[in-house]
Amino acid sequence: MSFDIIWKTALMYLVVVASMRLMGKRMIGELQPFEFAIAVMISELAAFPLSGADGNVWHGIVSIGILVVCQFLLSLLSIKSLTVQTVICGRPRIIIKNGKLLENNMKKELFTINDLLEQLRILNVQNVSDVEYGILETNGQLSVVLNSQKRAVTPEDLGIETKYEGLSLDLIIDGVVLVHNLKLAKLDTNWLMDKLKENGWANPKDIFYAYLDTEGNFYFQPKLKAAKNRIADSS
Repeated sequence: MSFDIIWKTALMYLVVVASMRLMGKRMIGELQPFEFAIAVMISELAAFPLSGADGNVWHGIVSIGILVVCQFLLSLLSIKSLTVQTVICGRPRIIIKNGKLLENNMKKELFTINDLLEQLRILNVQNVSDVEYGILETNGQLSVVLNSQKRAVTPEDLGIETKYEGLSLDLIIDGVVLVHNLKLAKLDTNWLMDKLKENGWANPKDIFYAYLDTEGNFYFQPKLKAAKNRIADSS
């Protein structure tokens, strides 16, 4: 394998990753039709310079850059104009209403019964009759609103008051202290070190995972190797 192919492959990989990152998190999640088209074209353009020794890698990079700009412009237009958004992405369409399939709407979307049943199974819905509304979203996913009698009971339904729950915060991942998350919790590394020492651990590098739960309680798990070394030292 020539060095030329190695550096081209590595470069195009980095370009594609950077391009997808620039185009936002939705590009690696559920794609809209125009985003899917751009993703396919980027993959093709990235592969073209690698197909032969005379493939110009810079042509591929420039073409990918143009697609990224096009995606930005289309996304911006979609945000600014509901009409443009509708033309580019389409509109959600109701395909189940009050437990009944809307055959005409399913035909318009070329959505078969088997497709529908598959999506319902993924959502843990066994019976069409349990669905009050089934909406086919613009990204092709099915959103379901169950009948009120089929929904899970919530504390509100039972008249139970609950406390506010925020987000849990990761503090250490594989020995690395996440200083940013400590600041979000209005804490510092000194507090973290004190917590670890209280539990008999002095070095964050020995901790596999540590976090604050939604109520502010501190939990941690040492690395397996560190735990084994401690047991061996104590025996």
